[in-house]
Amino acid sequence: MTFEQLWHALSPVGRSASSGGYFRQPFASAERECHAWFLEECRARDLEIEQDGNGNTVAWWRPPGTAQPGVLTGSHLDSVLDGGAYDGPLGVVSSLAAIDVLRDRGFVPDRPIGVAAFAEEEGSRFGLACLGSRLATGAMDPAAAAELRDRDGVPLLDAMGDAGLSPALGPAEWLKEVGCFVELHVEQGRDLVDREAPIGVASEIWPHGRWRFDFTGEANHAGTTRMEDRHDPMLTYAMTALAANKQARLAGERATFGRVEVAPNGTNAVPSRVTAWLDARCSTDDAVSSLVAEITRQGSERAERDGTALQVTAESVSGSVAFDGDLAARIAGPSGWPVIPTAAGHDAGILSAAGIPTAMLFVRNPTGISHSPSEYARTADCLAGVDALADTLERLTS
Repeated sequence: MTFEQLWHALSPVGRSASSGGYFRQPFASAERECHAWFLEECRARDLEIEQDGNGNTVAWWRPPGTAQPGVLTGSHLDSVLDGGAYDGPLGVVSSLAAIDVLRDRGFVPDRPIGVAAFAEEEGSRFGLACLGSRLATGAMDPAAAAELRDRDGVPLLDAMGDAGLSPALGPAEWLKEVGCFVELHVEQGRDLVDREAPIGVASEIWPHGRWRFDFTGEANHAGTTRMEDRHDPMLTYAMTALAANKQARLAGERATFGRVEVAPNGTNAVPSRVTAWLDARCSTDDAVSSLVAEITRQGSERAERDGTALQVTAESVSGSVAFDGDLAARIAGPSGWPVIPTAAGHDAGILSAAGIPTAMLFVRNPTGISHSPSEYARTADCLAGVDALADTLERLTS
């Protein structure tokens, strides 16, 4: 089956008729439909399917005579809220298509080739990115993960059970079979556009994290409370959001408040509480710490003036990840693909931190837009990505 046929079959699942964006939240109906499609395609290729207790699935191509360790590829099928089509699924679809290309070439690998579909990569439901790969590698405490709840208060274990899974959180057995990991992903920026290159290889992932900012004040009447008598946490939040923008721009880094919850959330009421989540990404670990510290300082000073309070909690922080340089050179060298950094987090970063030699291939994104319905990659570039992945898998398993 061709890449175009695979893509056409998957693309309608979980798509919003109004925005054109995707809602494929982990263990919910649309994501489960994507997962069922993945299992069906793996069975159609006679791949050996392994499912761990974390929601991850790995399907192996093991021709007779192959020896461990294997080469793993793949990505994820979940999306951010109202996200794009390509972030994650492009890597899964391209992996299946690459196996088809290798078989059409008559190639038989000396080592097994696996295709992974990781769970909850985006953190869109349970608030922790790369949850499936973190649990599989032992980077996440299973007991702490079991306490996670989505925005509606549904516990992770209940969500998995409702999806027909049997949760058994913790390190995965299939990881012992992995010698290296190569993840193909749509580029989430314009580096390849500027270089006029359809394919790139990752050098590193910028350090990044999520921090919860809890602003508390005093609820009051919007009409009868004089402006000078208010203790409004919304004002403290607004100033902090502006400070985050300014400090990130001055430092050449990234800071985003993209999610906000307000209580009591009434049009005619001064809020009692504003909870906002900061996403910060920088070129170095020290730069992340400095940026968040400066945003926190300015927010705290504003809280003192407003008669409110601010508490900051780090919910997830990932340090910088330098991908295996020898592996990147081996992949990029024969084809002359550029080696570029990324400021986006990926399951590849989690496996690399676990000591598995890891690389990433990027497919050009003509607009650079991601985490949006406007996310896009041209078919010609996607096909170049399939060939690049097939070539890479052939080199690594010959």
